[in-house]
Amino acid sequence: MECYTSDSCDSDSREQKTLDLSSRVLDSITISAELQCIIDEKDCAENYEIILLYSNRIKALPESINRFCNLKILDVSNNRLAILPDLLRNCPLTSLIAKHNQLTNESLPKSFFSTRNTLRELNLSGNQLNFFPEQVLDLNSLRYLYLGGNRIVNIPKDIWKLNSLQILSIGGNQIIEVPESVGALTSLQALVLSDNFIEQLPASIANLKQLRSLLIHKNKLKTLPPQIIKLKCLSELSLRDNPLVVRFVKDMTLQPPSLLELAGRNIKLYEIPIRVGEVPLTLIKYLKAAERCVNPKCKGVFFDNRVEHIKFVDFCGKYRIPLLQYLCSSKCITGSWESREVDSNTNTHMMRKVLLG
Repeated sequence: MECYTSDSCDSDSREQKTLDLSSRVLDSITISAELQCIIDEKDCAENYEIILLYSNRIKALPESINRFCNLKILDVSNNRLAILPDLLRNCPLTSLIAKHNQLTNESLPKSFFSTRNTLRELNLSGNQLNFFPEQVLDLNSLRYLYLGGNRIVNIPKDIWKLNSLQILSIGGNQIIEVPESVGALTSLQALVLSDNFIEQLPASIANLKQLRSLLIHKNKLKTLPPQIIKLKCLSELSLRDNPLVVRFVKDMTLQPPSLLELAGRNIKLYEIPIRVGEVPLTLIKYLKAAERCVNPKCKGVFFDNRVEHIKFVDFCGKYRIPLLQYLCSSKCITGSWESREVDSNTNTHMMRKVLLG
């Protein structure tokens, strides 16, 4: 299991207006007394924007913390927190760091409503979450989300709501599937999915035009979608400890294509004109869904019946990574040819750092 740290710009500018009670082995009662002393001083609580309580023995946050009405950054990492109630309803928090505690889904606040328009960083790494906290999806200003080192089994389909995310770190969990909706996170610059049970990445990953770092090591990936070549900003791709092996389809038992598929293929192959009104609209829609065979020597298309093929592509002139491609027939596997997905001019956009070892 990996540990992830908060490294966003929001939590680095700790210069002034900081109350530092970290690493003092304080329990909840002592922390409460310390905060109350500050509150009792005239207007003193209003002066603090940052409170650091990490590396103590806190089991619960004191109610008095809500009196710090200008609080922007709160770090309660490395404690014994078993509950995180909505004590911060009056605080304009931009960063909440609560990694390495004992938090579960049930112990989180039912809503982050009071901070949904201000919170930009949320770090719940190293806790005991069993699934992605749905209330996080309401944080429409969130830029940095760290959920690594939990027991999360899912990435919700509604992840697209977090369209301001720049970093999504959810490694070290028990995730099997990555939804297509991840491709809607177009501001994403770093995606950490390592140390999970992911078998396949969605083709929509090609929509992450600003993605620079993709960490997918320690998974069950056998191939990568060919669309990954389109990520021109990607400079770091970590693939180690995946069963990236060649799995040719010669021994696969293929179902024969349906009559609809055969007719559709011939219409496309021989460019038979089809006019609206001559055939049902459902068939016209079906014909528009045709996909070309990736073998450039083949002019065929396919609809539902396709053959999976693994194509190894050179990266950096040194590494070869397997990309999943689709063919219209097993006969198209033979012969030397290059995929349409691999442009001859892509060398200028190859990743500078590919980790396979």
